[in-house]
Amino acid sequence: MTSIVIPAHNEGRVIGRLLDALLADTSATGPDIVVVCNGCTDDTARVAGERGDRVRVVEVPTPSKHHALRVGDEHARGFPRLYVDADVVVGAADVRALLGALDRSPELLAVAPGRDIPLAGCAWPVRAYYRVWQRLPAVREGLFGRGVIAVTEPGHARIAALPPLMADDLAASLAFGPGERRVVEEARVVVRPPRTWSDLIRRRVRAATSSAEYERFRAERQAEAPQQPPGTERTERTARTGTADLRALLRARPALLPGVVVFVVAALAARRGSRKAIRDQDFSTWLRDESSRQG
Repeated sequence: MTSIVIPAHNEGRVIGRLLDALLADTSATGPDIVVVCNGCTDDTARVAGERGDRVRVVEVPTPSKHHALRVGDEHARGFPRLYVDADVVVGAADVRALLGALDRSPELLAVAPGRDIPLAGCAWPVRAYYRVWQRLPAVREGLFGRGVIAVTEPGHARIAALPPLMADDLAASLAFGPGERRVVEEARVVVRPPRTWSDLIRRRVRAATSSAEYERFRAERQAEAPQQPPGTERTERTARTGTADLRALLRARPALLPGVVVFVVAALAARRGSRKAIRDQDFSTWLRDESSRQG
């Protein structure tokens, strides 16, 4: 049986739309859905519980996504297994498309859906930023930033071995090589962006901080690894965007110049905003964007 694990912290305003999409056009024997309400002080558990017997609700007092994922694993019943953020929307047909890709390609260990980002109602700098961000090679090819990842049982074993990291989706994406992971474009997920510039910067500060934590983890792992003979070192997978990526994007689409300027300004602001957290090794403070959860 396929299981869907949804960690949810105070997501009462948005989790209903996700669960309704997952439950649409499915029979009573559809995927097993586990919602792990972690440290909730709102009505997340009630909203999820109202969706019927197909949805099992587990409540834990600790507000921790990593802990919620592990608790969800303890209650999940089978594989393939999907991990879905409570604030995105993915439908039953999209889940079937992801499962079909895993079934048709035994070499795949992890898949994620194509990403739709509705920009209506967002401030113009936010729209400009995402028009650039969505076209970056690492963003197009990686499984992160989608709020959905489906894994086989061997794929699950690989990500379950990862330590608790703020950038859990980035770490999960980079845990698989190009031949082991795939973005399944016929499956779609709606990821709502921040609506305001300040909320975008909050989200980017969180991304910069979590990326720094991941880089520290990767450096520690490399230091502990046995020394490789010259010429046999494994190339580290990365999701970094460099100036070469931006220059290539501008050569292909010169009209994106204003967006690239906005992107660079946001990146510099995020770097400045993350300095204190990185200096203090604070990788647990979650800067949440509330504007994307409105309406």
